[in-house]
Amino acid sequence: MGNLSYQAIDVDNHYYEPLDAFTRHLDRKFRRRGVQMYSDGRHTQAIIGDRVNRFIPNPTFDPIIVPGCLDSLFRGEIPKGVDPASLMQVEKLELRPEYQNRDARVAVVEGQGIETVFMFPTFGCGVEEALKDDVEATMASLHAFNRWLDEDWGFDRDDHRILTAPMISLADPQRAVEEVDFVLDRGARLVHVRPAPVPGVGKNRSLGHPSHDAVWSRLAEANVPVAFHLGDSGYLKIAAMWGGKDTFEAFAEPDPLDKILVDDRAIHDTMASLIVHGVFDRHPKLRVASIENGSEWVHRLAKRLKKTANQQPRWFPNDPVDTLRNHVWVSPYYEEDLTVLAEKIGVERILFGSDWPHGEGLESPLSFTDELAGFGDDEVRKIMRDNALDLLGVKVALAA
Repeated sequence: MGNLSYQAIDVDNHYYEPLDAFTRHLDRKFRRRGVQMYSDGRHTQAIIGDRVNRFIPNPTFDPIIVPGCLDSLFRGEIPKGVDPASLMQVEKLELRPEYQNRDARVAVVEGQGIETVFMFPTFGCGVEEALKDDVEATMASLHAFNRWLDEDWGFDRDDHRILTAPMISLADPQRAVEEVDFVLDRGARLVHVRPAPVPGVGKNRSLGHPSHDAVWSRLAEANVPVAFHLGDSGYLKIAAMWGGKDTFEAFAEPDPLDKILVDDRAIHDTMASLIVHGVFDRHPKLRVASIENGSEWVHRLAKRLKKTANQQPRWFPNDPVDTLRNHVWVSPYYEEDLTVLAEKIGVERILFGSDWPHGEGLESPLSFTDELAGFGDDEVRKIMRDNALDLLGVKVALAA
């Protein structure tokens, strides 16, 4: 099914950041409060704030694992007797140019039969959690990162092949508005917000807190959607309550209880905060997407929203389940049962995402269609292309 009569839109692609992504444009007064890279000549490690950060243990990404090599691990289909660690294949050559260079990536995207990709950070998905206790450094670091992102990858609205998602932190509400204005002025077509409580001085805030309304209003009026991509949401604090680690370390030996306790709670709670605290009621034009967070949380959230609304209808001016279906798009894990997701949220809200070039993603992005055997041709087209255009606010009839 990978041979499509149209070009797909892949909403989950990644770059591998260079070492200066957070420092090239960082205000000098934050040099020791933001991201720092230290090398002893053999190994490079990231220091964020005042401690070593192992969200990405190898911030040089050299060497890096082969795209899609962990497929059978994430499907839970490891052959009997095979050591899961043996599945991790490391690329033998130096870091490929398409991982860090826009022009090289465009050529790869075109060769994959894809028209447009949404690009998200790799290392960057762990920075806001590491800086959560320093709001000033958080805002300065993400602004520096967005300047780098625009410089190296571009937000240009006239080139639709690669759409990069600048990172927006809501930790300082006024600075968040300024950052949104900054990226919108430079042509951003979508933004990335961490699926997590908003760090604050003394007390965290819900994403639905009224202090964030100016951000949601600007994005809604600009017709720019919000993507909530998987990252370090700080939820390992829950695992720590049960004796586990409280910090995320990629590829570290996991405690299986951590996975069960934390799983997709962050995205579940993120969407709950937006819906229950009325963001979409106050900003009916706002559209959001869950990227690389799986989809099983959708059923649990819909069930809980329905029960809560039945118990306390005065809290909900609109049906919260309808709000979920109308405002939230979902890019599921490819190994999940997507027919179940379609029954719950509608096929019009399912997005194709490959997670390329990560090892836990798909080696060949269009092989995602192999998971769509239960859908008709028109539904496959929606998932592989048209729903992403709808998320972006592009009229499908004009773009097809």
